[in-house]
Amino acid sequence: MLEIEIKSRCADLARLEKLVVEKGGIAREKRRETDLYFNHPSRDFASTDEAFRVRSAGGYHAVTYKGPKMPGRSKTRYEAEVEVGDPALMKEVLLRLGFREVSAVVKERALYDLGDISVCLDRVEGVGDFVELEKMGEDRESIEKELFALAADLGLAEFERRSYLEMLLENRKRGGR
Repeated sequence: MLEIEIKSRCADLARLEKLVVEKGGIAREKRRETDLYFNHPSRDFASTDEAFRVRSAGGYHAVTYKGPKMPGRSKTRYEAEVEVGDPALMKEVLLRLGFREVSAVVKERALYDLGDISVCLDRVEGVGDFVELEKMGEDRESIEKELFALAADLGLAEFERRSYLEMLLENRKRGGR
């Protein structure tokens, strides 16, 4: 299954949230997410454009692997996620296997369903405010068209293919937030 996602900076999350609701968006939840990223012991995920994380959001904890981004306008990649019961124990196992902790990405996220599209309104510590439009599927071309049409309808135009982790690490390297 492919995760097909577009992400845009957002100057006014409250205005956008109101617009999503006006268009029929159904609030799923608001939550704080902490994503702890790891690097493989014998392969540099930054070089291979892969990602491996342990996510904690409320009582939900999962391990997620994301394959390299495919070329194109959207951020499309293979994704597999497995729920875990104890994120601290999962971290310990990964460290014992030689994985290295890279960084944590912390965000406040409001999730909406707009038809079969997930809308995430994100305030990411050290990075800024963003909107993600996401849909899982195999028909990448038609899903991309659908996502970019919705983005235009919402007035989103400042698209970003980098992950929050990439942006956070770049900001830190430049001495930013």
